[in-house]
Amino acid sequence: MEDMAVGRRTAWDPLAATAAALALLVTVLYLWLIGQQGGQAVAWFVGGTATAGLLAGYGVRRAAAHRVAALATAGTIMIVLGVLGILSIGLPILVAGALSLTAALRPPAKVNGPASST
Repeated sequence: MEDMAVGRRTAWDPLAATAAALALLVTVLYLWLIGQQGGQAVAWFVGGTATAGLLAGYGVRRAAAHRVAALATAGTIMIVLGVLGILSIGLPILVAGALSLTAALRPPAKVNGPASST
């Protein structure tokens, strides 16, 4: 039973989860700030941060089939958007991008077979 609990903890990547949450939080914060200022949100920026957040969210499960590609894509999108928005809301996006790229480099979850009865 104890091995199952350990396996469950390692099945999820906290770096990817943090990157996904940060990207989606920045998207919502950006939309709120633009709305408060009476401006119009830039669709490609919102689409980029939302897409990157969803891709990072997919990569949270360490056994996901295309985890590395999803996290690398999310990280790249966030780094580019973070650089473009560095004078306003770019820093948290850069952090999320770095977390996503770091999570992409982590090894996949170990698949534990059934416990032996020996």
